[in-house]
Amino acid sequence: MKQIQELYPQLATPRKVVITTHQKPDADAMGSSLALYHFLSQFGHEITVISPTNWAGWLNWMPGVDTVVDYELNKEKTAGLLAEADWLFCLDFNIFHRTKNLAPLLAAATCTKILIDHHQEPDSVNFQYGISDTAKSSTCEMIFDFISNSGNEDKIDIRIADCLYAGVMADTGSFRFPSAHAGVHRMVAVLKEKGLQHTKVHENIYDNFLENRLRFIGHILMNRMDVNYEYNTALISISKKDLLRYHIRTGDTEGLVNYPLSIQGIKMAALVIDRDEERKWSFRSKGDFDVNTFARKHFEGGGHYNAAGGRSSESLDDTVSNFKKVIKEYKTELQS
Repeated sequence: MKQIQELYPQLATPRKVVITTHQKPDADAMGSSLALYHFLSQFGHEITVISPTNWAGWLNWMPGVDTVVDYELNKEKTAGLLAEADWLFCLDFNIFHRTKNLAPLLAAATCTKILIDHHQEPDSVNFQYGISDTAKSSTCEMIFDFISNSGNEDKIDIRIADCLYAGVMADTGSFRFPSAHAGVHRMVAVLKEKGLQHTKVHENIYDNFLENRLRFIGHILMNRMDVNYEYNTALISISKKDLLRYHIRTGDTEGLVNYPLSIQGIKMAALVIDRDEERKWSFRSKGDFDVNTFARKHFEGGGHYNAAGGRSSESLDDTVSNFKKVIKEYKTELQS
C-alpha cells in the first residue's frame, strides 16, 4: 500500500470516484464520506457515495446525504458505478467484510482502491494507496488531515465543516475520550473559523430522536442490564421482541453500550442485540482493558483498544452464556 501523500498531485485530474464506508454507517462514517465528497467535487471529479446498507434517520440533516446510494436498494446501479470507477475510497473500515453484502463487489473491483481508516490490523494488501492510523480520533480527523496536508485547507466550506465536526464529536464521545488529543481541538478551531455552528450539529446528532427511543432505553436499563461487580463488567442483552415492542429503527441503539460505563467501578460494558441474521456485539472499556483483542478472540470482531464490535451466529441465550463463560478468563485484568 503506497503512502496517501502520493495521491495529492493527482487530485486535480478529474476522475470517476466512488466513496464507501461500513454497513449501518454512524456519524464518523457518513461524515467522513460526505466531507470527502464535497472536497473532491471542487476538483471536477464525478463522485458517488455508496452506503452498504441503510443508515440512521438522525444523519439525514448532513449536507449531501440525499445523494448517497443505498446498495441494498440499488444493487444494479452500484455494480455499474464500481465497474466504471477510477478511484474507490474506503473510509472508516479496514477489511471488506465490514461492508456486509457489498464486500464481494469491492473485492472484485479493478479500480484503484484507497484506504483511510483508524482501526487496528488493516487488510493493507487489498489497497493501492492509503493510511491507517490508530492514533487518530476518527476518520473525520483523517479526512481533515488529507485536505490540509494536500495544501487545500482553503477548500473547507461550511458543508465540510459540519460533516467533519459531527464525526469527530461522535467518535470522541463529545471530546471526553483519550483520543481527543490536542490536534483534534486544533482541527475544531479551524472548523469554527470556517463558520461551524457546533451547537446545531450537536443537536442534530443527539437531540433528534423519537419518544419511543427514550422509553426503550428506560426499559433496557431497568430490565436488560446485568451488572457483575466481581468482574467489574456490565452486560446489556436486547431481544428481537424488545426491538419490535418499541419500534426500534436503525441508529436507535447508538451509544447505548456507553451507559453502564458511568457506573462506579465498571471497567467493561458489553451490548448484544438479536438481529435477524446474527447477534451483534459492542464492547467498551476504561483504562487498560483491551476490548479489541477480546472481540477478535471470542466474537469474530475487533476495532479499537477501548471500543470494539463483534458478532455471533449463536442464539441470543447461547452467545450471552458464552460471554459469561469467557469473561471469567479476564478476572484478574478486570479487577486490577
